[in-house]
Amino acid sequence: MAVVKSVAVRALKFSSAVNFRLNRCGGGAISLRVKSFSTFMSPPSKAIVYEQHGSPDSVTRVVDLPPVEVRENDVCVQMIAAPINPSDINRIEGVYPVRPPVPAVGGYEGVGQVYAVGSKVNGLSPGDWVIPSPPSSGTWQTYVVKEESVWHKIDKTCPMEYAATITVNPLTALRMLEDFVLLNSGDSVVQNGATSIVGQCVIQLARLRGISSINIIRDRAGSDEAKEKLKALGADEVFSESQLNVKNVKSLLVNLPEPALGFNCVGGNAASLVLKYLREGGTMVTYGGMSKKPITVSTTSFIFKDLALRGFWLQNWLSMGKVKECREMIDYLLGLARDGKLKYETELVPFEEFPVALDKTLGKLETMRM
Repeated sequence: MAVVKSVAVRALKFSSAVNFRLNRCGGGAISLRVKSFSTFMSPPSKAIVYEQHGSPDSVTRVVDLPPVEVRENDVCVQMIAAPINPSDINRIEGVYPVRPPVPAVGGYEGVGQVYAVGSKVNGLSPGDWVIPSPPSSGTWQTYVVKEESVWHKIDKTCPMEYAATITVNPLTALRMLEDFVLLNSGDSVVQNGATSIVGQCVIQLARLRGISSINIIRDRAGSDEAKEKLKALGADEVFSESQLNVKNVKSLLVNLPEPALGFNCVGGNAASLVLKYLREGGTMVTYGGMSKKPITVSTTSFIFKDLALRGFWLQNWLSMGKVKECREMIDYLLGLARDGKLKYETELVPFEEFPVALDKTLGKLETMRM
């Protein structure tokens, strides 16, 4: 993943997403609370904009945006960091189910510092760190103006890169562990795409609950190192896809129960491997399709194993009026990150080098890998 920081980008080491770092708040920035007038203007902003859908490296550009009116219930936020997630790429391409109308500013999550507040804003003050919660489009710019209700105040002691990226991937992992099958300490789960951010979060969140994880990764250079890194996060078993070309994959399990729950973000053969591990009556949840290959399920899996196939889309869950619950879970996840119990790495890229961060996300440039 890459993160754009202070109009700069961080690439999350274990994922295809990218974070870019925007303006580092503090220092010479002037924060103010306007009480005398009902409206005032934000500072001018730099933004990554696309005016039509298409390949992100051809349709995005950095532009200067004029000041925006800050109304009495608005908050002007100076962005610190924002990720480039695969879903951001899909929105720009025009293939994501929910996307803003063009022209649009990219980005969907991130962290910023309150720069100024309108006269009727009472819950936030200049200097507070905030994230859009639920996520909101348009985070790839130096200043964002939205109503107070959009912003969730967070603990400033949390590392910036986690604050910028906590919603889309870690929250997906948490919800999938809790929403489909009642898991108890001593149970196990199985997943493909284990080196992704979601995959790493599943490993760590499951471990905290006493749940074992069986993890499947692609065959590629450096896979042995990736296995060791996943085990350092708490993975119980890690297999490459080629290792599972055996008649009975369950014979590879050592002192682990058959999993009742599996996660699939790849599709194709990798999804079939997850299904092979599931116990009778087990459930596989699909939340991505990186291989762009369909899921094939045998008739016997349905009839004799009674397997269930489900799907998870965070956007749909967030649209169910769960703002309070969402923010409570984000605070929980940020607490884990602050305490070192939830880990993933980021690579910082300056905002003015956004094309570099984008190329890392698209796989055109080498980036840190698990």
